[in-house]
Amino acid sequence: MIQQTLILIKPDGLKKSLTGNVLTRLSETKLDIVAASIVKVSRDLAEKHYMSLKDKPFFDDLLKYIMGEYHKKKVMALVYWGEDAIQKVRAICGSTNPEEADPVSIRGSYGRITTKGVYENVIHASANEQDAEREIKLWFQPDNIIVDLYPTKTVKEATPRRVWA
Repeated sequence: MIQQTLILIKPDGLKKSLTGNVLTRLSETKLDIVAASIVKVSRDLAEKHYMSLKDKPFFDDLLKYIMGEYHKKKVMALVYWGEDAIQKVRAICGSTNPEEADPVSIRGSYGRITTKGVYENVIHASANEQDAEREIKLWFQPDNIIVDLYPTKTVKEATPRRVWA
């Protein structure tokens, strides 16, 4: 089944210059990258992304982590697309807890748990198709993705926007 999944190379992965290593590992999936962006994560985006964890005691630290308050203030967001994308990517990423992840997985190789208990696990990958759709729509607009993943509509906007001079 053709699927899409959101991948985030988190601030610790960027600070440690692991982007190339992570992308090399992800290339083993033989999936296509159909969108990519470097994002400065706002609190609003962080809260929406992690909304399912809002009642957890580590929620505020998780927001600070993804917003780059402990590392670089940026995230690399990607959409991978192809046959069984979610399962293939999650297998290479490994368990969310770096200490439980297979040592050859991305999280097992590069992740750590801080003294505050924050999982600095380098990468995020959508857990299922519903999460993938919600997350991709949070991080990307339709025109930033080179394939049509979900239904769209055209709207006329009167809002000023910044363009190249």
